[in-house]
Amino acid sequence: MNLSYWEIKSWLSNIDYTIVGSGIVGLNCALRLKEKFPKSKILILEKGSLPQGASTKNAGFACFGSMSEIIDDLKSHSESEIISLIKKRKEGLKYLRNFIGDNSLNYKQNGGFEIFTKKDVDLFENCQLKLNEVNKLLKPLFSSTVFEIKDNTFGFKKIVDKLIFNPFEGQIDTGLMMEALLEKVKRKNIKILNNINVTSFLENNSSVEIVTENFSYKSSKLFIAANGFSNKLLNEKIAPARAQVLITKPIENLQIEGTFHLDRGYYYFRNIDNRILLGGGRNLDFKKEETDKFGLNNTIQSELELILKNIILPKNEFEIDYRWSGIMGVGTKKTAIVKSISDNVFCGIRLGGMGVAIGSIIGNELADKI
Repeated sequence: MNLSYWEIKSWLSNIDYTIVGSGIVGLNCALRLKEKFPKSKILILEKGSLPQGASTKNAGFACFGSMSEIIDDLKSHSESEIISLIKKRKEGLKYLRNFIGDNSLNYKQNGGFEIFTKKDVDLFENCQLKLNEVNKLLKPLFSSTVFEIKDNTFGFKKIVDKLIFNPFEGQIDTGLMMEALLEKVKRKNIKILNNINVTSFLENNSSVEIVTENFSYKSSKLFIAANGFSNKLLNEKIAPARAQVLITKPIENLQIEGTFHLDRGYYYFRNIDNRILLGGGRNLDFKKEETDKFGLNNTIQSELELILKNIILPKNEFEIDYRWSGIMGVGTKKTAIVKSISDNVFCGIRLGGMGVAIGSIIGNELADKI
């Protein structure tokens, strides 16, 4: 593409900081950079028409991990690593709520519940066995008991009669969150260019040449916040992970409140606007879902419908209104990667499905690399 003088002058000249990705990490990174360097010229490049990836695709869980997820993570992480992970998630949610405001997020703290199917009786019993151990581990962070056993009062079927409840878990409206962040960016006169796919970059001594599908330009510094798409630009230990989601049409007298986890967190659901939003199932087809291509997996979508029909809404008629997918960034470790690639290139990636919880402070940490 041959750009005009005016386009180059107005949008692509004298750029101090370029950020790849306009999700929760990228936007927070931009805002922190503008706070630190008020006179800087910042440009955000976004691959999609909207913030693409997971920031506008997720379920809006304000959570830090279910009981079974924490037990699983303790197999590959030390206790101190788990405490550090959960502390960061807790602090990240606090920061997000303070920064955006509970009303602007439509934040509700209805608690979180983990449910177990009849085939997962052993898993439930193991969680029950380790309940006190995990609560003891987390008490210094929360100054209270985190997990407790509750009865199934929601009418769920084909599950163990008891649920594991966490009163500290909440939920947000993901769309409102992103609108609020975009409005903050706009007020700071930070430009965003959408539908721009960055294909590579080339470092010089004092700048970085950023190459897109349609043009290239120079920026003093480059910050990569593309999460699940980052392996196209970086050689880091991160893989894309596609998440399948569906949502029903509104259901009269829906009596389900809270956020819910099933099958070690591989499935999750909540009530939003008297609809059930249900996502997950990546564990049914890990290989096929290790992709950065949006799309629906019919096997997983069918399983989601069965879970709705047989477990969540056994007495309700329902219709599916929308289906979609999002792209996360995951790895063998749950810790995010926030690092300097070189003197002029930095990354904040691999949020591991915890973008709502940690995305804001990862964005801040990324900006603080300079």
